[in-house]
Amino acid sequence: MAAFPNNTLRSFKPLSPTFNSSTVRNSVLARNSVSQVPSSTGAVSAKEKRSFPGKPEADVVVIGSGIGGLCCAGLLARYQQDVLVLESHDLPGGAAHSFDIKGFKFDSGPSLFSGFQSKGPQANPLSQVLDALGETIPCASYDSWMVYLPEGEFLSRIGPTEFYKDLEKYASANAVREWKKLLDAILPLSAAAMALPPLSIRGDLGVLSTAAARYAPSLLTSFVQMGPQGALGATKLLRPFSEIIDSLELKDPFIHNWVDLLAFLLAGVKSNGILSAEMIYMFAEWYKPGCCLEYPLHGSGAIVDALVRGLKKFGGRISLGSHVEKIVVENGRATGVKLRSGQFIRAKKAVVSNASMWDTLNLLPKEVVPKSYLDRTKTTPQCESFMHLHLGFDAEDVRKDLGIHHIVVNDWDRGVDADQNVVLISVPSVLSPDLAPPGKHVLHAYLPGTEPFDLWKGFDRKSSAYKELKAERSEVMWRAVERAVGPGFSREKCEVKLVGSPLTHQRFLRRNRGTYGPAIQGIPQLYCCGDSTFPGIGVPAVAASGAIVANSLVSVSQHTELLDAIGI
Repeated sequence: MAAFPNNTLRSFKPLSPTFNSSTVRNSVLARNSVSQVPSSTGAVSAKEKRSFPGKPEADVVVIGSGIGGLCCAGLLARYQQDVLVLESHDLPGGAAHSFDIKGFKFDSGPSLFSGFQSKGPQANPLSQVLDALGETIPCASYDSWMVYLPEGEFLSRIGPTEFYKDLEKYASANAVREWKKLLDAILPLSAAAMALPPLSIRGDLGVLSTAAARYAPSLLTSFVQMGPQGALGATKLLRPFSEIIDSLELKDPFIHNWVDLLAFLLAGVKSNGILSAEMIYMFAEWYKPGCCLEYPLHGSGAIVDALVRGLKKFGGRISLGSHVEKIVVENGRATGVKLRSGQFIRAKKAVVSNASMWDTLNLLPKEVVPKSYLDRTKTTPQCESFMHLHLGFDAEDVRKDLGIHHIVVNDWDRGVDADQNVVLISVPSVLSPDLAPPGKHVLHAYLPGTEPFDLWKGFDRKSSAYKELKAERSEVMWRAVERAVGPGFSREKCEVKLVGSPLTHQRFLRRNRGTYGPAIQGIPQLYCCGDSTFPGIGVPAVAASGAIVANSLVSVSQHTELLDAIGI
C-alpha cells in the first residue's frame, strides 16, 4: 500500500509487435542455488550463484515477481511469448510472498480480499488473470471484521443493511442519512465502473477495438440506466473519490473518517488519493446483497503459487535469486538486463519492470532519462514505510470467538495516514488452520505505509540503538494485538516473535525507502507495471497494470482471442 499522487497512465511508447509460435515450450523454474528447499507455499527457495541458468534471452524479460509482474508474465506466456521473470529474492511474490518459521506460515503483505470466485466481465482483475491461466484459488468466506475506534469497538459486517445498525449506535442519525445518500449515489455507478473489464485495456490505439468498440453497448446501457445525473457522476470514475464525497456535500465526520478508512484498507491512501472507479467497485463488492469477503486457503502465498503455476503451464520461466543490477539501453531502446553476477540477459521484444518508479530509475543509465523527469521524480511525494509484527502463539489462552481481521484506529483527528495511529491485524489461521501447527495461531500486524523512514535512516541493523527503536516503535502494534486477541494473550509465551522495520522492508522487498507507490517515461521497449503505474495501489490494481502491459505487447487479434476464450 502506498500513496498514489499520480493517477495518469504514463506513455511508454509501446511498439505494436506481433508474435506467433507454433511450438509449446517446456516450463522452467530456474534456481540459482546449489540446493533447493521447498517453501511453505510450494515455491522454491534459492541462493544466488555467479551465472544465470538456462537460455540467457527471452522475448520479454520481467524484473520482479510481485503480483503485477506475475500477472504480466503469465498472460504473456498465455499469449505464447517467451517470457522470463527475474526475481532477486529467494521466494516469488514480492510484497505478497509468504514464509515459514517453525511451522508457522506467515503472510508478508495483503490479507483482505474479495472477488476471487467472480467470473465474467465484472470480475476482479486478478480473478480474470487467473481465469485466463486456468487457475483457481480455494477460499474461505466470511462477512465481517472487528473495528476498534475512538467511538467504541464493534463487529462490522459487510452487506447493504448491517452497517446502518453500527451507525445508529456509534455515530448519529445524520451519519445514517449521509451513508444512505452515498450508497444511493455510487452503487448505480458501479455498472459503469464494471462495464469495461480491466483485461480488455491495452496501452496503444488497439484499445479502441479491444475495449471501446467491444464494450460500447454495455457501457451505453449502463449510462442509460443511470440517467442524466448518474451519467454525469460516471465522468468522475477516473478522479479521486473525495470529489464524489464533496459533490454530495457530505459533512458528517464519522462518514468522512469511515470512507478514508475503507480507502486506506483498499489501497493505503485516503479518499483523496484513490480512483473513484476502484472505490465504487469495492462498494459494489462489499455493500450488495449476498456479498462476502474471501481469504485464500493456505494463505496469500496461494495466490503467488497459482500465478507461478499458470506461468509455467504456458512455458514461462522464473529465476529466483537473480538480482538485476541494471537495465541495458542500446541506441535508445531497452534491450535487456545485466545481473549482479555480470550475466547479460537479452530481451528481444521488451523489458518490463515490476520494481517501483524510484527503483526502476536506479536501474537505468542516467544519461537515457530526461533531466526534467529525474527532477520531477525527486519531488514526487512518497508514502512512508511499514512496521510489521509476526507472531506465532498457542490458541488455548485467547478468545474463542477470534475473527480473522481487526482494525485499530487510535485517533480520528490525526487521520488514518498518521504514524502510529492505525494498526491492521490479520489472524488467518482462524480460517485456514493449516497455516499454524495444531492448536496454534499465526498473526500478522502492521502499520500500513505510515512509519517514517527517516526515523530509521542510517541505523546499523545490528546495533543496540536499532533494537531499542524497534521495541519502541512496535509497542503500538503489541498493544493493538493484546486488545484484539484478548486478556489471555501473553507476549512472553509467543513461540515466534518477529518485528520488521522500514529497513527490513527495504532490504527484503528491494523497495526504495521501504515504500510503495507512484512511472518511467519515454524509453522504447521499456514498460512498467505494479503500484507505480495506472491504475494504482492494491491487489486488483496491480493485477490490472500487469495485464495492461501484457496486452500491449501482443497484437489486437491475439488480445481479442484471449477475451473470447475466457468469455469476457
